[in-house]
Amino acid sequence: MRCLAAIFLLLVSVGSLAELSDVEKKLSVIAKVSQQDSIALLERVVNINSGTMNHTGVKQVADVFAVEFESLGFDTNWYDMSEVDRAGHLFAERKPALTSKGQCLLLIGHLDTVFEKDSAFQSFERDGDFATGPGVNDMKGGDVVIVQALKSLAAAGVLQDLHIIVAMIGDEEKSGSPKSISRYHLVEAAKRCDIALGFEIATGLQAATIARRGSSGWMLEVSGKRAHSSGIFSDRVGSGAIFEAARILNQFHEQLTGEQYLTFNPGVILGGTDVNYDASQNRGDAFGKTNVVAQTVTVHGGLRTISSEQEAEARASMKAIAHANHHRGTDAVITFSDGYPSMPPTQGNKAVLSKLNQVSIDLGYGPVEAYDPGKRGAADVSFIAEYVDAIDGIGAQGLGAHTPDENIDLSTLPMLVERASILIHRLGREENL
Repeated sequence: MRCLAAIFLLLVSVGSLAELSDVEKKLSVIAKVSQQDSIALLERVVNINSGTMNHTGVKQVADVFAVEFESLGFDTNWYDMSEVDRAGHLFAERKPALTSKGQCLLLIGHLDTVFEKDSAFQSFERDGDFATGPGVNDMKGGDVVIVQALKSLAAAGVLQDLHIIVAMIGDEEKSGSPKSISRYHLVEAAKRCDIALGFEIATGLQAATIARRGSSGWMLEVSGKRAHSSGIFSDRVGSGAIFEAARILNQFHEQLTGEQYLTFNPGVILGGTDVNYDASQNRGDAFGKTNVVAQTVTVHGGLRTISSEQEAEARASMKAIAHANHHRGTDAVITFSDGYPSMPPTQGNKAVLSKLNQVSIDLGYGPVEAYDPGKRGAADVSFIAEYVDAIDGIGAQGLGAHTPDENIDLSTLPMLVERASILIHRLGREENL
C-alpha cells in the first residue's frame, strides 16, 4: 500500500510537468521508485572484485548483468578477449518487435575497475545517501543506471519499440592491445547504430561530455657514457644520461605547455648505471652510484590531445626536441604508442546534447551544458566517435574515482534513471536528429 500511495503522489507531481508525454510521465514515476532496486544491484556488483586483470571477477560481473538483460528480452553475447590478455566484453541487443524507423542506440558501460585483487579497497559501504566502494561511480554505478533505465522502459511498455545495443567493456581501465582486437566488437556495434550514449561518471548533473581528449603514450630512452663522476662535463665523458633527460623534459615543458587541450605527463622515470623497466606493468628498477656517470634513463609518459591533428603536431615537436641538440656524449630516442583516440566536439554530438538538455528542462532539473574536455580523461566512447553521434558522462554522480575514497551519491540514482529512460525513449523513436 505504501508503494501504491507513493506512486499516486508521484503521478500527481509529474502531472504538472506539461512538457512530458503520458508515456514519459509514466517513466518518471517508475524511475523515482527504483532507488532501492538500484542500490541492491549496485552493492551486489561492487562486492565482486573486477580489477581489469582479474579476469574471473570481470566475467562474474558480466554474468550478473547478463541475467538482467536477458530478463528484459535482450540477446546477450560474451566475447572472450584472452587473445589480448583480457577477460572479455558483454554485449546485449534487443531489436524492435515490429519494423521500426527509429534510431538504433548504443549504450556504453564497462565492467572493470582499477582496483585489483590485491587492493585493500574491496567492498560496498553505505552511510545514508552516500556509499563508497571500488567502482561505485566508475563505473558500476553507470552500469546500474543503464539497467534500471531499460527496466523502466520495459515497465512502461515501450522497450519493445526500441532498437538498443548495450556494450559493457571488460578492459576500459587498461585496454588490451592491439586495439583492433580489443575494441573490434564495440566499433562494429557503433557502425550499426545512429547514436551512442556513454554512462561514464557524471561530471555533474548539469553537464555532459560531447568531446574527450585522446590518450596515447611515449617512451624516451636516453644514453650517456658510463665513467667515473670526476670526469663529468669533460669532452671525454660528457654530461651523462640523466642531465640529457632533464634537458629534454624541461624543453617539453617550456615549448609545449599552454596549448589548449594539450597535456603531456612523464609518469615514470628510471635512471642510473643499469635500468630495467617493464612497460606492460608500469614498473621497474634502477641501479647507480653517486660516483658513476649515469649511462641510461627511461621515461614513460602519456600524451592527451583533442584531435588527431593536435596529436601529430605534438609528437613532431617532442621528437624534434628529443633528437637534436644533445648534451655532449649523449643520445636519445623517443617513440610513440597509440592509445585512445580523441572525440572531437562535432555538430552531431552537440545535437544529442541538446536532446538531453531538453529532457532535463522538461523534468524541471534545469539545463545541461557541454563539459570542458580538458578536464576529462579518455574513454571507450572515443573509439566510436568517428562512426556515430555521441555524448558521455551521464552515469553515476560521485567523487574520488580511482582512489580509495571513491563514492556515489545514492540519492541521485532515481533522477539519473529517470532522465536516461526518457532520453532513450525520445531518441529511439526519432527517425533522425
